[in-house]
Amino acid sequence: MTSRTYAVTGMACGHCAESVTEELERVAGVTAVTVDVDSGTVVVTSDRYLETADVRAAVEEAGYELTTRET
Repeated sequence: MTSRTYAVTGMACGHCAESVTEELERVAGVTAVTVDVDSGTVVVTSDRYLETADVRAAVEEAGYELTTRET
């Protein structure tokens, strides 16, 4: 299992968190998603390495912008 933290801009409420979580859970290999709207971060746990491009595409599909991969 690996966990990575990403910075996401544009999230402001619980609905935002739900949208991002829903899209990220569709990415193959993702086992858990934790969104912190206040800090603008998303922790993605997976059972394999995830390409940042795949995570970015899921976040963008939800209507937000992945700005950085923090860890």
